[in-house]
Order: sequence, then structure tokens, then C-alpha cells
Amino acid sequence: MKKVFPLLLSLLIVSFNTLAQTAVDPSVPMADKMREDGKIWVVVAVVAIIFAGIFINLLRLESKVGKIEKELKIK
Repeated sequence: MKKVFPLLLSLLIVSFNTLAQTAVDPSVPMADKMREDGKIWVVVAVVAIIFAGIFINLLRLESKVGKIEKELKIK
């Protein structure tokens, strides 16, 4: 615990430094172009599919762990 606190504190201080930076141009040309072309929805769909896959995998793992726990309690 004594080693973790200084590490977390230093990471917090570094993150404040990065948040203090202001962008000169808040619009991102690449993102604007993707929104115009409708390609941003492809990116959103891919990210949604990845998160859905992770969620489904976690549910499957939970059910498998539950079955193993029940088997161990019976024995």
C-alpha cells in the first residue's frame, strides 16, 4: 500500500498536466471527414461489436465458473 499511493499520486499529477493543455483547433479534420462520409458509423458499429463480444464472453465465463463452483460444493 505504501508503494502504490505515491505511484497513484504521481499518475494523478501527470494527468492534470495533460488535461491543462488546450487544443488550438477543437475540430478534428479526420473525424469531420468521417462524419461527412458516414464512415463514423462503421467505426461505431465495430466498437459496439467488440464490446458485445467481450460482454458475451464474460457471461459465458461466469456460467462456466458457476458450474464448476456447484460441482465443487457437491463433492
